[in-house]
Amino acid sequence: MNRPTRIPAFGALAAALLILTACSKPADGGPAAAASAPSVLTVDLTSPTTLQWPQTIQANGALAAWQEVIVAPETGGLRIAELAVDVGARVKRGQLLARLADESLLNDLHKQQALVAQAQATLEQATSNMQRAKLAEGSGGLSAQTVEQYRITEATSRAALASAKADLDATQLQLRQTRITAPDEGIVSTRTGVLGNVVSAGTELFRLVRQSRVEWRAEVDARQLALIRDGQRAHVTLPSGQAVDGQVRLVGPVLSTDTGRALVYVALPTDSAARVGMFATGNVELPATSALTLPLTALVSRDGRDYVYTVDGAGKAHSVVVTVGRRQQQRVEILNGLPANARVVAGGGAFLSDGVQVTVTAAAASAASH
Repeated sequence: MNRPTRIPAFGALAAALLILTACSKPADGGPAAAASAPSVLTVDLTSPTTLQWPQTIQANGALAAWQEVIVAPETGGLRIAELAVDVGARVKRGQLLARLADESLLNDLHKQQALVAQAQATLEQATSNMQRAKLAEGSGGLSAQTVEQYRITEATSRAALASAKADLDATQLQLRQTRITAPDEGIVSTRTGVLGNVVSAGTELFRLVRQSRVEWRAEVDARQLALIRDGQRAHVTLPSGQAVDGQVRLVGPVLSTDTGRALVYVALPTDSAARVGMFATGNVELPATSALTLPLTALVSRDGRDYVYTVDGAGKAHSVVVTVGRRQQQRVEILNGLPANARVVAGGGAFLSDGVQVTVTAAAASAASH
């Protein structure tokens, strides 16, 4: 009587066990569940590469003339008769810049020439008298005192001729100085002379950028100053965005007592777009050092921090916080946070999140296996 009722009870128990087993499999978290997780992105992998990169020092500073030349007349009291060049003109050494009126000096020149001729004639007469006196002295016709007087007259006449010639030379020099020429080649940066104005000696008429050389005067602190040497390369970015390469010409020997900063003088090419008075930013290259680098595309910036995504053996992506340094040639230096053998997602990291499943391309997988 009891046997028929036991079989249905056993069957019901077995069915319940099967249902429980089936329900427990999805929550197991084992390999089968991992394999069923969908891939969110197909990615290429890359590994950090060690390169030799120069260190750089960032700086700001003004552009100034290598040397300025002030052009002023050496003689005064004369009127400006001609201004031959204007601002921006490129001039050569000896080129005429301005001319002063020379009429009064020409009159003085003629006068001095006449005085020289007069002194020359007086000397010739005194010399002739001295020669006759010497002949007469031998025959006893003239006293020694008279002969001495002729000798003194000749010496005085010779001195008067020398003085007249010196005055003539001075007048000729003043006449040449009415032509104001460029002492060196360069660019006219300012012109303060006014046509018709009577100028005195030393009055500034022009100012030149000597040899058209413009330099960047970068401001650096004491720590940076100790690393910079003459001859190092520099890269300057002008306000227009144009980049200009230069070279450190001189490292300032002192620091300002007001700012605590020193100047580094960087010579720029004469044919560049750099102009005196611009304010530019740039950097100075220091000797090269090793840098662990990744492509810039592998870097993800989020919430003020920098990340890269690595991929483990099971194909899961993991975000890693890194500290970055220099950036050059579309690559970025990784200072810390990443081992040298890491398998890093080369691009598209912005679409990933920590722990998601990714698919590695066949080429990347093959490279990783080797």
